[in-house]
Amino acid sequence: MSTRKLRIGIAGLGRAFSIMLPALASEKLEIVAGADPRPEACERFKADFKARAFETVEEMCADPSVEAVYISTPHGLHRANVEAAAANGKHVLVEKPMALTLEDCRAMTEAARAAGVVLIVGHSHSFDLPVVRAREIIASGAVGELKMITASYFTDFLYRPRRREELDTAQGGGVIYNQAPHQVDVVRLLGGGRVKSVRANVGIWDLARPTEGAYQALLTFESGATASLTYSGYAHYDGDELTDWVTEGGLPKDPSRYGVTRKALSAAANLEAEELLKNRVNYGGEGYAGSPNASKGPERFHQHFGHVIASCQRADLRPTPKGVHVYGDTGRRFEALASPRIYRDEVIDELYSAVVNGAPVIHSGEWATATMEVCLAMLDSHAQGGEIWLSHQVGIEGRTA
Repeated sequence: MSTRKLRIGIAGLGRAFSIMLPALASEKLEIVAGADPRPEACERFKADFKARAFETVEEMCADPSVEAVYISTPHGLHRANVEAAAANGKHVLVEKPMALTLEDCRAMTEAARAAGVVLIVGHSHSFDLPVVRAREIIASGAVGELKMITASYFTDFLYRPRRREELDTAQGGGVIYNQAPHQVDVVRLLGGGRVKSVRANVGIWDLARPTEGAYQALLTFESGATASLTYSGYAHYDGDELTDWVTEGGLPKDPSRYGVTRKALSAAANLEAEELLKNRVNYGGEGYAGSPNASKGPERFHQHFGHVIASCQRADLRPTPKGVHVYGDTGRRFEALASPRIYRDEVIDELYSAVVNGAPVIHSGEWATATMEVCLAMLDSHAQGGEIWLSHQVGIEGRTA
């Protein structure tokens, strides 16, 4: 197996890049270029990585030293950025959500296929090792057929500092585009991938932040299994209480800090001030404090997306930040999983193995298109008041989880 480094360029030096930074610093990669319209981000990038910085993604994609591109630009730019990378023969890792429409998703997949380059969509929490291990147990047949999945998460998502477009659904704002892909990817991986229909309701409960902040959905798989999804980003109940006070990012949480997100946001008098607040703490800003995924002490656990139970004929499985609980017919056991060395390293492993070693891709363009079909169907179901039938689904068969 080759141990050479994959030369990667970073498109978009914002929060997603910051969260992925520990994984991008992997010994498997060499960061050789970055692109961002913000001069302060480019200057810090050049200082941090001794790498070239470009004002546009198109310029960076034309750099012959770049082999692969990690795209973490605003959602509405993903299609153009992927097409630019593919046109220059670059492999692509693009952040979720893949795109804002199925047409864009299909165009991105076709661009990569036509160029003969790898396209992977992530990070989503279906990369998390406890979820992968739960899928392996289901696929083994040891606990019988999967019948039902219950997934819920309550966070402060909507009250973290946002840019204007992040509060506009038409531009990819709100929890359907930003949070549902995580939860949908998790249940699709556990359920084998192929969702038949979706029935959902969404909530816009704060008119000062006029985009979806909550949803409930029922997914029916072709196998007959169902999945119920509940999510709220309205910063009241904290779903990390059900994961032993481990954050979504895998670090210990202090429950006494309840309400700090809303309190911090209250300092911003308007959207302009809120954008300045976000830019200040973003990569390159004067208040940037480093990657939120950097370990802050000896304790680190697996990342997660809330409370998940996969109910099979002979057991319930509950992936957690520390491992997988198996509740069987006559007893229960816990499969502990070693703490992650680097957060989101599984994403880099999939990219590297596909590009350098020709390994099959799990989180492909086709897989991510199917996930986005479910998310968009949630919006359609709420608008139409009925069940939405799907036609772009793919299964996990033939993929190694």
